[in-house]
Amino acid sequence: MTRSLVFALLTWLVAATALAQPSANREPLVFESAAEQARFQALAAELRCVVCQNQSLADSNAVLAQDLRHEVWRMMREGHDDEAIKRFMVERYGDFVLYRPPVQPNTVVLWVAPLFLLLAGAVLVGVNIRRRRGLLDDEESELP
Repeated sequence: MTRSLVFALLTWLVAATALAQPSANREPLVFESAAEQARFQALAAELRCVVCQNQSLADSNAVLAQDLRHEVWRMMREGHDDEAIKRFMVERYGDFVLYRPPVQPNTVVLWVAPLFLLLAGAVLVGVNIRRRRGLLDDEESELP
């Protein structure tokens, strides 16, 4: 009896949680022209979904991504240019929302770190090759 009651309570809790999820605006986006649709797709591809890992706004199925796509579409309809839309997104979600963050003091590590790691790797490979070459030379000189 107790197990049935706990099972029924858990089932109700799961169903209530699923129904309590916010619903996204599921109305399809209507574009006036193919150029407008292409602009929207390009812009949505440059913006990162703030919920999903490594998915663009165009690719994500998250509820928030759907809402943000509608927000981008609404701003386009109001006449905002791409930079104004990106600026709006950055003000709300930070530079994380951009796939190509601008070079500025708080993002300089993102731009410099790969070059630094490449140079450090090249130096380590060079040192290792030089060390092995020295060991081979020492072994050859010790041979009778």
